[in-house]
Amino acid sequence: MCADKKLTVITSALMLGMMLVGPTQAAETLKLSEVSHLHGIAVDREDSSRLYLASHHGVWLTNSDGTATRVSDNSHDYMGFTPNPAQSGTFFASGHPETGGNLGVLVSTDGAKTWKAVSKGVNGPVDFHSMDASPVDPNVLYGHYGSVQVSRDAGKSWEVTGKPPADMFDLAASAKDANTVYAATRTGLTVSRDAGKTWQAAYMVARPATMVTTSKDGTAYAFMVGTGLLKTTEPSLAWQPVSNGFGDAILLHLAVDPINPERLYAVTDKSAILASQDGGKTWKPFRF
Repeated sequence: MCADKKLTVITSALMLGMMLVGPTQAAETLKLSEVSHLHGIAVDREDSSRLYLASHHGVWLTNSDGTATRVSDNSHDYMGFTPNPAQSGTFFASGHPETGGNLGVLVSTDGAKTWKAVSKGVNGPVDFHSMDASPVDPNVLYGHYGSVQVSRDAGKSWEVTGKPPADMFDLAASAKDANTVYAATRTGLTVSRDAGKTWQAAYMVARPATMVTTSKDGTAYAFMVGTGLLKTTEPSLAWQPVSNGFGDAILLHLAVDPINPERLYAVTDKSAILASQDGGKTWKPFRF
């Protein structure tokens, strides 16, 4: 084969390979203020100055220059986003694919880059807007999809435990008891001691609660409209006010740094990210 023909064959093969594989796409990077519709937040355990942000258009990781890079290899709508409390870089999620429908229950073991379906959930594929993994037993997951569902094998199988409280916005697994779960609802904070079968009031003030979460040291946090950020130490339900300096902002998600529990991060209803260095007493816009 002459040199010209050989070169033509090689060039054709390379072009065919590019057509089959497709062009290499650089990871999308945006200004942090441009990453909106945030559905979840988690601290990067390898670098606690960086945050994972689950959004309507993929999962992002913040950078030191005030930007965020999409780390997920797709732009699915990730909801119910929660880290595995015992395994760095492992996350659970639910939500909606780019093409529409529900995702069921997903898991990522490579820092939210790639995701695989582990189950459809009961009456699924589910769309868990709220999901949480138990710090006591990371194999125990709670999710809300019409009913309260629980998995005891890291999301592979699920069972319905009971009806949720009316107008439930968020849920959180206890850091002390795998059968205890909290719920933030339109009428206040509630708690279940039997894995979601029955519910009781967890705080005497009946105002809309938009967020509830727990940290590995047994501290529970909640946000109540008109009251602000509350916290208690489990198993007590003696909630104490921490801060109410948020103006008209409402906290929807909160993450506690597993290395330094005084460092908190929150997402507001406007997708603004706030940070506290003193356990939630004072807050500033998230900066590096």
